[in-house]
Amino acid sequence: MTGPDHRPASDAPFLPLSTWREYPPDQMLARARAFYAELSGRRTVRQFSDRPVPKEVIEQCLLAAGTAPSGANLQPWRFVVISDPSAKAAIRDAAEREEREFYRHRAPREWLAALAPLGTDEHKPYLETAPWLIAVFGERYGLSPAGGRLSHYYVTESVGIATGFLIAALHHAGLVTLTHTPSPMGFLNDLLGRPPNEKPFLLLVVGYPAERAQVPDIGRKALSEIVSWTEG
Repeated sequence: MTGPDHRPASDAPFLPLSTWREYPPDQMLARARAFYAELSGRRTVRQFSDRPVPKEVIEQCLLAAGTAPSGANLQPWRFVVISDPSAKAAIRDAAEREEREFYRHRAPREWLAALAPLGTDEHKPYLETAPWLIAVFGERYGLSPAGGRLSHYYVTESVGIATGFLIAALHHAGLVTLTHTPSPMGFLNDLLGRPPNEKPFLLLVVGYPAERAQVPDIGRKALSEIVSWTEG
């Protein structure tokens, strides 16, 4: 039986919950509305400025990403942050090779039709233009000091949540992002010198929007289309 004082049996130390703050219902609603209003203005951008972004801003957003929950608290995410022009050029070259194969040979017609309204193709100039690229990896398993494998749990789910935190933090800081997922992405391990236990999750393009940046005229589904309620 789980009661208000129940705690899993463990030898690990526990601390009192001191970071949670309760708000009156009207203030909760106001905060929820404000947060939704802020995130509803987030758009994926494909036209970036080359204006520099302070490294400290990226660091704080990555710290926010690192607060995400994870399976067994193993925190299996790894972020590789790239600003070096030669590294960005190499990533663009490799990504565009994969994208050419995707658009010309691998992608089913249905997939290409779904992408058509977004105006995407194999050309990815933003990979060089944007001041920062963040390669997100999932650590499929850990390594013991002796080199043995340590199991990780819910890696994809954990890394996905952390990436969502990161995107929200970057938007909150006043930056725009693009989630880029060339397939396959193994070239990122090679170019960035990542070990075989790390699997690329996605490549996040980060910066300011170009002066006359445009986004597709698309909308988001209504609440009734994405939520089902089961209430007592």
